[in-house]
This record gives sequence, structure tokens and C-alpha cells, in this order.
Amino acid sequence: MKLLVIGGTRFLGRAIVNYALSAGHEVTLFNRGQSNPDLFEGEVETLIGNRDGGLGVLDGRSFTAVIDTCGYIPRLVRDSATRLKDAIEHYTFISTLSVYSDNSTPGQDESSPLGTMEDETVEEVTGETYGPLKVLCEKAASDVMGAENALHVRAGLIVGPHDLSDRFTYWPARVARGGEVLAPDKPEHLVQFIDVRDLAAWTVQATEARLHGPYNATSPAGHFSMGQVLHTCRDVSGSEATFTWVSDEFLMANEVGAYVQLPLWVPAEYTGFDTFNTDKAAAAGLAIRPLAETVHDTLTWAATRPTDYTWRGGLTPEREAELLQKWHERA
Repeated sequence: MKLLVIGGTRFLGRAIVNYALSAGHEVTLFNRGQSNPDLFEGEVETLIGNRDGGLGVLDGRSFTAVIDTCGYIPRLVRDSATRLKDAIEHYTFISTLSVYSDNSTPGQDESSPLGTMEDETVEEVTGETYGPLKVLCEKAASDVMGAENALHVRAGLIVGPHDLSDRFTYWPARVARGGEVLAPDKPEHLVQFIDVRDLAAWTVQATEARLHGPYNATSPAGHFSMGQVLHTCRDVSGSEATFTWVSDEFLMANEVGAYVQLPLWVPAEYTGFDTFNTDKAAAAGLAIRPLAETVHDTLTWAATRPTDYTWRGGLTPEREAELLQKWHERA
């Protein structure tokens, strides 16, 4: 393929480019040139521009397909699709499982109800608007390209090397330090996520195959549990960490922030959040690598960061110690 990647130099984008190059595709990047501008120097062509009013650099070019890794505003996705409509055969849009309106119902598939916005002109991305805006982005791409030429990759939590959110990296690094580790809920608590390299490979393959419509793209429901994650982190790191499992009620009573402050954890009332149905993507070839490989590679990458790195997710050692003390006193 002659592939255009919008973005392409951060996390999922860089993994998509790496996989596409390894598969022999010709890759062109379109971005602002601000993040890791020299990452693929000499390997790909980079077109510098802004998708908000600066798409002219794409004029006169043609590609087999585009993979849009950084569309958040429907107007801008529509503009990009419109500009490229006659220059491409297929539009792959990276969406999110946050498009669904209900996090309390387990087993949701691609036909489940989607989030909505009262005012669809709003362009501010917040925790409340992120999902509904992605819904509108999907619609914009399909409206312009035609439903049969637009693929919507509804990604779950993406993890692995180069993840700047720390929403998974916290656990391999924390367990590797050893000692008593505060663990959320109970070992059988189900979690869903996908290694960035698995998602990237499938996204390129699905684009090659001209798949269309929405696909839930994460690990199968029940594939991972919190206990499995933490014990794998301990096995891989060789640490002597012990795990103290504290209840949802305790975490909520102490105002521990779900998913970010304590990665992978959400209260039990959000049972739909980690049980999405991924049968459609699995039937189309989505594969999940062994957890130990993801943990090992994430830990190896995390070790390359500066020693004074400021974590974006997870409990500070002081906060964890405070919570553990409260838990033991309460028990």
C-alpha cells in the first residue's frame, strides 16, 4: 500500500508506522512536525501541515489509504476526509471504546448504543465529550467516504512501550520495586487492554483488507484479570512484592481516582467497562500477545526514562503508604 498516516510519531502512530514499514508499505506522514520530528528521518516522507486549515500540502497527492490516528474533532475529521476523498480508496479512523453510552452493561458489541451530545457544535474535549465527539468523528468519516470505505477502530486501553499516560506502565514499575503493593478490588477483577504493537499490526492488516464499519479492538473479555497482571509483573521483574487487596468501597471512600490514580481499576458498578465483546475483531485476525512480553518490554522501556521522571498515572509512594496504613488499621 501507499499509506498516509495522520500523526505517526507518538505511541500508536509510531507503532503503526513501524509495522507498515516492516510489512513493505510505502508510508507518508502528515503532521505538524512538533512531536519526535526526526523519528523516521530517511525512512518516510513527512508532509508538514495543520489539519485545522492547513491541509493544502495534501493537494495533488494520491494514496491507497489513510490511517487517522489523531482525530478528536468531527469538523476536522470531515475536513480531512473531504480533502482526501478523491485521493484515497479507504479511510481508517482510530476511535475508542468510550463511544458507548453505558458502562454498566457487560458484553457490549459494535451494535450497542452510542453516546450523544446535546450540542454537536461543541469542540472542547473533556471526559464527558471525548466519547460522543469520537462518535461524531466516525460519522463524519463514513458520511464523506461512504460506509463501505471507512473503518472505525474502537480501541481499548492501549499499553506498552512509549505509552506516556502511565495507565499500565505504573504496575510493572511499581511491582518491580517490591514491598507491599496496594492492589485494587480482588485478584479476579477483570481488565481489558491491548499491546500497542498488536493494535498497530491489526490496524494495518485491516486497512489492507479494506474492512469497514466499527470494530471493538482490545483483549477478549475475561482474557486478563488484575491478579494475573500483578503476578506476571512480579514474575517478569523477579521482585518479592506482596499484594494487599483493598475493596472498592475503601478506595472510593478515600477518593482514589479510578483508572488514572490507580491504573486499570474501575468500581464494580462499571462492569461493562472491561467486558466489551471483541468477537468481530478476533474473527478478522486481531491477536493478543503473551502478557509477559508486554510487561517485559514495558518495563525495559520505562527503565530508559529519566530518574526524575514525573509519573502521569499511579499512586505516589507516600499516598500508597498512607492508604495501606488506613486499610490495615480499618481491618
